[in-house]
Amino acid sequence: MMIELERLLRSQGFGSRADCRALVRSGSVGVAGQLCENPFARFEADGLSFTVDGVAWLYRRFAYLALHKPAGYECSQRPLHHPSVYSLLPDPLLTRGVQAVGRLDEDSTGLLLLTDDGQFIHRYTSPKKAVPKVYEVTTRHVVDAPQIAALLAGVVLNDDPRPVAAQDCVLLGPRCLCLTVTEGRYHLVKRMLAAAGNRVEALHRISIGGFVLPASLEVGKWMWLEAPELELLAADKVSTF
Repeated sequence: MMIELERLLRSQGFGSRADCRALVRSGSVGVAGQLCENPFARFEADGLSFTVDGVAWLYRRFAYLALHKPAGYECSQRPLHHPSVYSLLPDPLLTRGVQAVGRLDEDSTGLLLLTDDGQFIHRYTSPKKAVPKVYEVTTRHVVDAPQIAALLAGVVLNDDPRPVAAQDCVLLGPRCLCLTVTEGRYHLVKRMLAAAGNRVEALHRISIGGFVLPASLEVGKWMWLEAPELELLAADKVSTF
């Protein structure tokens, strides 16, 4: 797809067409390693690399991101009591409208997906899709066999008579377990543990679909999701990253 440079920059979150035109004319934009001061120059968008103020970017029709969420951040663009996870992203990604795919509580940590692709958001938040999400759960009390059995068989939450069952539940330590769920209800894991007779002290999301939070992704940092990671996300079993 051939596209004018100012329109390309606008699609990638660098402001209005007027803003992008001024950015190019100021000498701030390079394309494929060469300075370009013509905002109307046309380029093949797919796979195009460019720089803005020396920062390298790659044209992407949609942005797919993984963020290692820290504790103490809200998954809201209008946070009430704590900083927003969106403050951890560069401005162009915010301008192009990336949104969190589901949420993690303020005190929860781990894998958070973000995108500006509405179909992707639906795919990974729709209850009908039953996408597995794996959490490492630290509990207040020692986890016993009846609690694990209850989580696997299904517990009843206070707002729904229909039992909710974990897809998998593995004991990692006296007060730590690995829990897999396929729903995305509000405070689901915390409420499930409470219904089983325990309490969540810490919650860390390890994976979504088949994609595991990379050990190399530091807390508070984000990464692009490319084709290999997107394929893992679409898998229904966790793979070693």
